[in-house]
Amino acid sequence: MTRFHRFAVALAVSTSLVAAGPALAKAKEAQPAPISELVKAVDIPYQSFTLDNGLRVIVHEDHKAPVVAVSVWYRVGSKHEPAGKTGFAHLFEHLMFNGSENSPGDFFEPLQQVGATDFNGTTNTDRTNYFETVPTGALDRALFLESDRMGHLLGAVTQEKLDNQRGVVQNEKRQGDNNPYGLLRYEIFENLFPKGHPYHHSTIGSMADLNTASLADVKKWFSDNYGPNNAVLVLAGDIDLATAKTKVAEWFGDIPRGPEVKAPQTAVPTLPAPLAKEVKDLIPTTRIYRMWAIPGLNDPESVPLQMATAVLGGLSSSRLDNALVRKDPVAVSVAAFAQTLEDAGFLIVQADVKPGVDPKVVGEKLDAQIADFLATGPTADELQRAAASYLGGTISGLESVGGFGGKAVTLAEGALYSNDPAYYKTELDRLAKVTPEQAKAVADKWMSRPAFSLTYSPGERTEGGENRGGAFTDGKPAAAVSPDRYWNAALGDVGPDTGVGTATSIADRSQLPAVTDLKALEFPAIERAKLKNGMEVVFARRAAVPTVQVAVSFDAGYAADPHNALGTQSLMLSLMDEGTTSKDSIAFAEAKERLGAQIDGSANADETVFSLFALKPNLSASLGLLADYIRNPAFDGKELERVRAQQLNRLNAELNNPNAIASRVLMPVLYGADHPYGIPPSGLGNEAAVKAATRDQLAAFHQTWIRPDNARIFVVGDTTLKDVTKQLDAAFGDWKAPKTAKPEKHFEIAIPKPQPRILLVDRPKSPQSIIIAGKVLDVKGGDDLEVLRQANDIFGGSFLSRFNMNLRETKGWSYGVRSRVSGEADRVTWVAVAPVQADRTGDSIREFQKELTAFIGDKGVTAEELERTTNGSVRELPGSFETSGDVLGGLRAIAKYHRPDNYYETLPAKYEAMTAEELDAAARKELSTGDLVYVVVGDAAVVKPQLDGLGLPVETAKPAN
Repeated sequence: MTRFHRFAVALAVSTSLVAAGPALAKAKEAQPAPISELVKAVDIPYQSFTLDNGLRVIVHEDHKAPVVAVSVWYRVGSKHEPAGKTGFAHLFEHLMFNGSENSPGDFFEPLQQVGATDFNGTTNTDRTNYFETVPTGALDRALFLESDRMGHLLGAVTQEKLDNQRGVVQNEKRQGDNNPYGLLRYEIFENLFPKGHPYHHSTIGSMADLNTASLADVKKWFSDNYGPNNAVLVLAGDIDLATAKTKVAEWFGDIPRGPEVKAPQTAVPTLPAPLAKEVKDLIPTTRIYRMWAIPGLNDPESVPLQMATAVLGGLSSSRLDNALVRKDPVAVSVAAFAQTLEDAGFLIVQADVKPGVDPKVVGEKLDAQIADFLATGPTADELQRAAASYLGGTISGLESVGGFGGKAVTLAEGALYSNDPAYYKTELDRLAKVTPEQAKAVADKWMSRPAFSLTYSPGERTEGGENRGGAFTDGKPAAAVSPDRYWNAALGDVGPDTGVGTATSIADRSQLPAVTDLKALEFPAIERAKLKNGMEVVFARRAAVPTVQVAVSFDAGYAADPHNALGTQSLMLSLMDEGTTSKDSIAFAEAKERLGAQIDGSANADETVFSLFALKPNLSASLGLLADYIRNPAFDGKELERVRAQQLNRLNAELNNPNAIASRVLMPVLYGADHPYGIPPSGLGNEAAVKAATRDQLAAFHQTWIRPDNARIFVVGDTTLKDVTKQLDAAFGDWKAPKTAKPEKHFEIAIPKPQPRILLVDRPKSPQSIIIAGKVLDVKGGDDLEVLRQANDIFGGSFLSRFNMNLRETKGWSYGVRSRVSGEADRVTWVAVAPVQADRTGDSIREFQKELTAFIGDKGVTAEELERTTNGSVRELPGSFETSGDVLGGLRAIAKYHRPDNYYETLPAKYEAMTAEELDAAARKELSTGDLVYVVVGDAAVVKPQLDGLGLPVETAKPAN
């Protein structure tokens, strides 16, 4: 996300933590607090110092958990690359993960041993960063590793490593290029910024430049750019200034200064005349773009311009949305956003054409709306709503000290780009002071210039990305260009812990849903076959990109964990990642890299899934590797101790996470300790069981549950059922099931009668309480639950739900609350989750009870609510299966819940036929206030007096371990 979006996140999170500030005092009133007062409450305190070698160090104390985020930012990105050396910054980022002189192995190996989280590296146009969050006791190890690759790297950089990482980067480039809209990044940079401009090429580079990079080239690149005087180190979390000074001096103090790095000359270009271009791609409908280059993030006009674009096309109630999606529905979605880089940026307005409408007509209407907006400008009310919407963005970012979007990132960006770690305050001050006149003037200044008009039309591509200098994966329109990462986000790199499950992305208004007219979803045809050993193959063809995704799903999941050895399956899966009987851990990893394949194992409550992402030309070999991984795990006893330590560290982290604590308490209480679902839902188990687990125990669990007669294989991608069945037969067809009977999970175990009460977990000095209330419903995941889910959506399942609008928007006690119907195969739960300020814990429970009583009483679903939830559910369907991964998830759900193959195509009619009376009846049948169990995780000294007046028994509890 852009800096402005991230600082809006900072505002949302920080204000929620100021328990008695003036901003929240205002927020509790009926009228929302003025943005200016909320801004005043934002504070990420820090201290800083600089070593003699020029390394700038910033320290932020946050002792809520025993972890420290380590974040190293170098002022070197793709804009610093000379002609002929595109992609060097990102390539070197990869090389810096491949060992240093005093730690010659993979950088992640020692981090994984200590249970590090959120570790990665990214490169964009302006900088390269590396980060990891480690337990406090492992800080020295992290600082050693970071300092060793800063000051002691070149002796470890070899031709073999260069060749290996060159191939990895090139496969990353191919994957990005192959995505729908995968070439958009090239179009943005190459057309908005002229040749010779530092932003003309994008980060990942061209194949030719990557191929010609010599060992001497990359070593000189490091010597020229990676000195301590060209870097910022941020330590955020469980640390203090004195400790930081001692440790940083010890590890980084001996590194000599590097050359002074001069920033390239840049300017914000203006096209000499309007430019138009059409490209074709394998996409469902025409997309029309209008683009302009704009000033960089330090320019005073940057924030007002972003506010203006939010009004134009960022809000769900934006000018473009109202005009082109609602009132005159010629587009299925619209968006406008400004993404700022350090020295420049770009503003994009886009519209996806409604099928059957002439794209030329949509383009004319889009231009007319832009012209009207520039003539009238935003109103004060629109700007206020835009500011509030930014505050309702992805609220989890700054709950994390590190990762992709935590507090360390905010401080580092400010220091690196603006010479001010607290630069976010400058931007938020500008946010609070934007006037309609200022926003109008700035929008008119930059958007009245000649535009680059790009039209993406459905069809076969006429050019690829091999010889172009970047890669872009289409994602949330709030950020058209993402950093290139060491681990690819599309392959499961999800960043920091987001906290409250599905409640974390509550206000993502940048991806607008399709209109009602697109309700006729065309889900791919589902085909089936059986292998020679009887394994079922479920297949759907998606040929947009030459890739194939495979999921081998076993009917196991965490519900299969033996209750006297919880955590067995998680430990088994971790150990399986460490090699097969023919390939040790390193050889297995190298084999995956050579193939450009991603292979991993995971589990949920009901399924254990082994996944493969493969390039089409390498599919056969990749399937062979997948089969070896599943069928022949080494279960190396030496590796077991390492993964055991990792799991114990993850378990420890979970026991410090209030959301995880609440779930660990609630699920065993709701289901009963003997029920398959009556376990901590993360699957990490408990400390005693993880410590006691043996190699033979893990192998026995594998033999019992991971067997061919207990599995289905799902395949989606650019192949045919005939071809992939032949390849799968070669990999799996001779795998024979053991003669023992298939194992069973005992869902017949009785679920205890609810005992309404409050279970209080003391978490001293918590500024916020986590409230979870739940019950087990008398329905199963495979039942027809759509009516109930729609009712829940209105009560608490969406941003606009009654529950959320009350506690978040009206009361200002939370930055987001939710309720949800779970998705297990057997008996499901209804759970409400509310993170609230500590001094409003009791009041929040009262408001929840009041809202629920009214909803299932005499204040049922209104016509407006029904229309909103129906439209939303229908309109999101066409875009819900755009990718192979989406389709793969759909296939798995159809099989898991025993649904007909046309299930998703029947949903629009089901949604549109629902009545308010039906939703009311479903809610009144399943939901109630009198049989809920509550878990509250917070400071008992603050919270318990509030709970004692609620009329429910209050019991002290501890998380299951």
